[in-house]
Amino acid sequence: MNKRVKMLLIDIVIAAVLLALDQYTKYLAINHLKNRPALVLIDGVLELQYLENRGSAFGMLQNQKFIILFVGIVFLAVIIFFLFRMPLQKKYNIVHILLSVVIAGGIGNMVDRFRFDYVVDFISFVLINYPIFNVADCYIVVAMIILFLLFVFVFKEKDLEFLSFKQNRCGGMK
Repeated sequence: MNKRVKMLLIDIVIAAVLLALDQYTKYLAINHLKNRPALVLIDGVLELQYLENRGSAFGMLQNQKFIILFVGIVFLAVIIFFLFRMPLQKKYNIVHILLSVVIAGGIGNMVDRFRFDYVVDFISFVLINYPIFNVADCYIVVAMIILFLLFVFVFKEKDLEFLSFKQNRCGGMK
């Protein structure tokens, strides 16, 4: 098995395991939190509170399921495209993992939209009155923050040339 196939299989396994974990937490939320008062974990700080989110991040685009799904599918396709283009050097393994985490989060919320027409949210930081979210949202936000930090502080411009569509004079990728 060549290295690219092996890396992509690892990506699939990571995304599948995290997707299963996300869906399990949502299953638990539906069965233990729906139609019940919030479950206080840390008084005044953290609660588990069931919410059916028919919008996107922060409740935007309410009841726009097809637009949200379309944007999500395009976003996932772009991520998968770059996974296939990514160099095979070891320094990119963390990027593979983080993109797999983002894929798991995106698919986790898409599964909800297809199944229920809404996303199951249940984690509430009441201390700062933050919008209620779920495990898939955590995957996306944390992985994107780490990717941003890596691209700004760790990787050099030449390390990211694989993201360019420009070709060199020989017709190959830069």
